[in-house]
Order: sequence, then structure tokens, then C-alpha cells
Amino acid sequence: MKTVAVIGLGYVGLPLSIEFGKYRPTIGFDINKDRINELKLGHDSTNEFSSENLKCVEFLQYSYSLDDLLSAQIFIVAVPTPVNAQSQPDLSNLLKSSEMIGKILKQDDIVIYESTVYPGVTEDECVPILERISGLKYNENFFCGYSPERINPGDQNHQLSNVCKIISGSTPAISQEINELYQEIIPAGTYVVPSIRVAEAAKMLENVQRDVNIAFMNEIARIFRLMNLDTREVLKAARTKWNFIPYEPGLVGGHCIGIDSYYLIHKACQLKYYPEIILSARRMNDSMGCFIVEQVIKLMIRKNIQINGAKILILGITFKENCHDIRNSKVIDIINKLIEFGCLVDVVDPWADSEKVYNEYKITLKSANEFQMIDKKIIIENYDTVIIAVAHQEFSLYDFSSISTANKVLYDVKGILPKDIVDGRL
Repeated sequence: MKTVAVIGLGYVGLPLSIEFGKYRPTIGFDINKDRINELKLGHDSTNEFSSENLKCVEFLQYSYSLDDLLSAQIFIVAVPTPVNAQSQPDLSNLLKSSEMIGKILKQDDIVIYESTVYPGVTEDECVPILERISGLKYNENFFCGYSPERINPGDQNHQLSNVCKIISGSTPAISQEINELYQEIIPAGTYVVPSIRVAEAAKMLENVQRDVNIAFMNEIARIFRLMNLDTREVLKAARTKWNFIPYEPGLVGGHCIGIDSYYLIHKACQLKYYPEIILSARRMNDSMGCFIVEQVIKLMIRKNIQINGAKILILGITFKENCHDIRNSKVIDIINKLIEFGCLVDVVDPWADSEKVYNEYKITLKSANEFQMIDKKIIIENYDTVIIAVAHQEFSLYDFSSISTANKVLYDVKGILPKDIVDGRL
């Protein structure tokens, strides 16, 4: 039985390591020594897995040593593929991983990429590195595959094992071998596609489609705002038609939707094609933080609240509800814009790691323990404005009655409160 090595133990790599480690020899590899040490101690800082989950995997070992990868015949690369400050694809993690694997690549080894990329990256960018470093020839001495990750952080209903997996390989025989490999851990089934490029493109399409659809809902919300219509009331009515797609307006952040569109945009522009709809969607979604602040400031002015020096509480900073992930959170756009107006902003998030938030955004989270609690409700009456930015389940414990008054503003980005107690919502 071949040994699997998973490169990168984040939200994608760790679930793969755990599942494969139940059935075959598996090496979970990461260059971050602290990450390896915490996993060996049975702690997952992403909070996706309990200590019990980590310790009961029979065939899994964790390592940050390249020497430990020498025994592997199958390498699965699951490293981040973000964008840079100019919203251009940053493939550095992927290319460095390919260089590292190239140093230990052997006859008949298979390298499978799961990181999100635009079509062509695996064979045009990664394979040449593997060939150059290893001295081996692609599809003669070693082989590749691509199986796009479909991990949804914080989602307990759609886990690795119960979501269909797209499979591709550099030859028909390798496609079959990779398919049989993943079938060991994916009871939900697999779907083999004709080529690596098709698999890469499918991943792009999945996420860009969501980006465009949410952008449309955000534009609809802006139009309905000008008509004094409540968007969520309109959505409820529209959902009564059988073929209505139930997207909602909101902030678009995180590691997938807010990033992947830029990869497809980049490739399209390389081909001298200007992707107008996708670019427009990105502009719309990236502007929503400023739009929300604009609405909040207008509401504050109508209630004669002094903007400069106003005390504002932001509830939530993770990129979505009931999730620890703060990557590419668009709540920061709201916070920064309010600070520009001279507001005094506090942020509470029971799911976010305070140290990670400070390191990433230079924001010190306020603990819920700092608030008074009466009748099991957290009192937040000392603020001029409260913005519910993320729909964490814990926020149901907050007492919003004191904010829903004539001289305060309560704005509900996510629409979790009854319409009649808020001053505004998307």
C-alpha cells in the first residue's frame, strides 16, 4: 500500500491527512513547526477537529522534516493560493511546494494538487518545476493529478467525506488510480473528468458563479434601498417560485469567493479577454463595506448622533457565521471606514482568535465578559450604534432592546433580527 504525504495542514490539508490516516500510512507535513507540534499534542488551532479526532488516527504521523517524506509515493499539495496587494494571483506557496517535492520525487510517484488555481497552472507552472528539480520526465517517470478542494470552514453538514470529489489525472491510468485512492475516504462518491484543466476550471466556475450571483443581490439591495423597499421581504416573496435561486446580499470575504475570481480574471486578461461581468461583480462585492457604513452614517445623522467620537460596537469579524476563519474578512472594511469618520469602534467576536485578529488587522477584540449580563442577556446599551456584521449564534444572547431607541442606531447586515426592531439592514 502506497504512503500518502499531504503538504500543508490548514483547513484543506488536515482533513485529508486525518481521513487517509485511517486507512493507509500517511504523513501530514507542514513547514510551520508550531503547527506540527500542536497537532502532535492533539490541538487544532483552526478548531475544526477535537483532540479526540486528532489522536485516534492509526496510520497518521505529523512532520516538518523533508526527510520524512522520502517514504511517500503520493504527494497531495494543499497549500494556500491567495492574491497579493494588487489582487494578482500569488502562487508562491504552490511553486515552493513543487520545488520541495521535486527534490525527493522518485520513479512512478504521483503529485496531486488540491489548491485552487486557474486552468493551466498544474501543467504549465508546477510540472516544469517538478521536472527541472527532479530530473524526471512528466508522464514517463512521474505523474500528476488535480482534485480541487471543496472544504467549507465551519460547516458541519458538508465535510470532506460527504461531498462529491472531482478527480483528474495526467493519464487515464493515473486518473483511475487517483480515483480509487479518493474513493477510500469519500463515501459521497467521486467524479472523474477528462483532463486536469477541466478540473481546475470546474473549481474556478464553482466559486466565480457564487461571487457573481451575490454581487447581483448586492446591487438589487442598493436599488431597492433607493425605492424604500426591504430587500429581504422581496427575497422571501421571490423564493415562492420554484426556480428562484436563493442568494442573499452581504459581505463577500473568506478564502474562496473573494479570491478565486481574481485568478480567473488574471488568466482571461492574459488571453486578451476583458471579463466585464466578473470584474463588475468583484467591484460591487468589494464596495459593500463602504456602502454599509454610508447607510449607518445616514441613520446616525437622522437621529442627531454626533459622528466624530461616536461609540460603535461591531458584532463579528470572521468572514462568516459560526466559523473561526478571519482570512480576507470584509468586516475590516466597515471598521476602517468608521475609524476614518472619527468613530470609536469596539469589536466582539466569540469565534475569532484574539491573537490572530491582532496580528492580521491590529485590532484588539473586546471580550463578552467585559459586558454586564442581566437575565442571561448581554447588555450593550453604552453604544451609540451597534452593527451586526456576522450572524454568530452567540449574538442571540445580546439584549438589543436598549439599542432599539430613538437616539441609537441598530444596523443588521445579516438580517437575523426582526425587521421592526432595527433601523436598517441589507
